[in-house]
Amino acid sequence: MTQLHIPIDRIEHPLDVVERLASLRDWIFDRAATDEMSVSVSGQWTDYHIAFTWIEDVEALHVACAFDLKVPDRRRQEVLQLTSYINEQLWVGHFDLWSSENVVMFRHALLLAGGADPTHGQCETMLRVAVEACERYFQAFQFVIWAGKTARESLDSVLFETEGHA
Repeated sequence: MTQLHIPIDRIEHPLDVVERLASLRDWIFDRAATDEMSVSVSGQWTDYHIAFTWIEDVEALHVACAFDLKVPDRRRQEVLQLTSYINEQLWVGHFDLWSSENVVMFRHALLLAGGADPTHGQCETMLRVAVEACERYFQAFQFVIWAGKTARESLDSVLFETEGHA
């Protein structure tokens, strides 16, 4: 099967929008290459390392959000089970275990086929969704890795929501 490649003229590089947004929000960022950019965001539980990548072949803006939590080999299967359970809860994006580094990350992509340009709102939402997912489930990964809990126990503990007040 031959791949059809039609050159697209864009108003600006999609990562220029992300870079401008990061500057406006005073986020710490680094644009190491034309198609790659990293942003650092402090969360409630940890700092998040967010990589935005422009993938020209499929016209997609990819976001990957990782946190400093190494998965020991002995807990790998339970973390994979937890990742599966969490992904069932998500409407947008998904968690992966990056096997070369044994690091958990949240990933999502915005398809911009046909020369569509991303908006500030779309880029900000991509980042917000990534951080919110990591914030919501970070402790579940900690429970599996550091407390030896099962995937189900860990997920149930972070999904528990208190109603009312004492």
